[in-house]
Amino acid sequence: MRLERDPLGVLALPDDAYYGIQTLRAVRNFPVTGRRVRSELIFSYAAIKKAAALNNRELGILDRERGEVIVAAADEILAGKLTDQFPVDIFQVRAGTSFNMNLNEVIANRALELLGRRRGEYEYLSPNDHVNLAQSTNDTFPTSCHIAIMKDAQVLDRVLLDLAASLKQKGERFVSLSKTGRTHLMDAIPVTLGDEFLAYASAISRAAKRIRERGSELLEVAIGGTATGTGANAPPEYRDAVIRNLREITGLGLVPARNSFEALQSRAEMGAFSSSLRELALELIRIANDLRLMNSGPSVDLDEIILPPVQPGSSIMPGKVNPVMAECADMIAFQIIGNDAVVSMASQADQFELNVMTPIIVNNVLESINLLNHYLPVFTTHCIDGIEPNRDHLLMSVPTNPILATLLTPRIGYLKAAEIAHESMVNHRPIRDLAVEWGILTEAEADAIFDLHALSKSQYRND
Repeated sequence: MRLERDPLGVLALPDDAYYGIQTLRAVRNFPVTGRRVRSELIFSYAAIKKAAALNNRELGILDRERGEVIVAAADEILAGKLTDQFPVDIFQVRAGTSFNMNLNEVIANRALELLGRRRGEYEYLSPNDHVNLAQSTNDTFPTSCHIAIMKDAQVLDRVLLDLAASLKQKGERFVSLSKTGRTHLMDAIPVTLGDEFLAYASAISRAAKRIRERGSELLEVAIGGTATGTGANAPPEYRDAVIRNLREITGLGLVPARNSFEALQSRAEMGAFSSSLRELALELIRIANDLRLMNSGPSVDLDEIILPPVQPGSSIMPGKVNPVMAECADMIAFQIIGNDAVVSMASQADQFELNVMTPIIVNNVLESINLLNHYLPVFTTHCIDGIEPNRDHLLMSVPTNPILATLLTPRIGYLKAAEIAHESMVNHRPIRDLAVEWGILTEAEADAIFDLHALSKSQYRND
């Protein structure tokens, strides 16, 4: 064991621990979930510590020896080392101070080791005075949040493009397959199965575009604002220089916040990004539920498409196969909506110069992105890519649909068309045949009006 001191007193830590006394206090104070801060945030914060050390050394406010070992320790974390040294719970103090100090202590103790010194020898290299030099949790924590979200969002963008491409490919394959349209879950004018899938592809592409647009606002970062946005304890040239270093380390087009006070007070950009994930989740629920309904059957119900059978559906009913991939998509989307509700409450909890709920905001946003990044590729491969139409059922159901009486209204009016639709339902006769028998149409006219292939060629389709 080793002893460390902070303003509240002295505590003993395991000698092999790289974290220090403030991390230990946080672990004791907040044993809430057992879930640690996400790895993305560890890496983004390590990038900030590296950028700051490089910058402080260049500005001459940090000596070369300490600067070099701080950079080296940060590089080890960026390479995936020391990840077991971050035990702080996702529910933690204030606006991320516990986690910032966890990084500062781990980097300081590893840097001391690299110098051949003992862990905890903070009088030579301090977590606060050297690793955290010209920084505050107030500005570094939201900056690390933005970086972590943007890096994961880049992966999500590719995932959504793949999903949209798969839906579009299905739409192009199915575009000649007419089916009964439905409004209010009741029969409506025929569409094509392809048009439905092309619309799904368009919705996912549009949702991805909204996510990109909201994400671009996260490129503004708070670093340099230090405490309360004033820039206290940082040289005037610090902010622009540290952001240049961060751009090189992260590969992101980061820019200084237009107003450093707003950047610390408000989590509106993160809230807006979370809302864009919620909007995507709503589209996913709608699409997944349509797939479940179109797949329902096979003996009773719609039975218009066949979803890939990926596992047995019942422990008691042999041969039953359920639309489990679409159901899982629903559950993930529900969780994203719940995450966004928490983000909304936490975002409005700003008080004066600081939002102290930022840790739960970033945790929920990153969790939502990761749910999508982990599941949507599987959903695309194991569900969307393997969907097949039930061609026989589609060919049989559309011509006998009484709703086709709608096509007669320009000739005979709404009430007369309703009468022929009722006759079709009662006697199970195609509208086309009744229109010819009643003398409304000739055979040639009926062939032209009830040409379902021509009807389904929407002039408003935009592939």
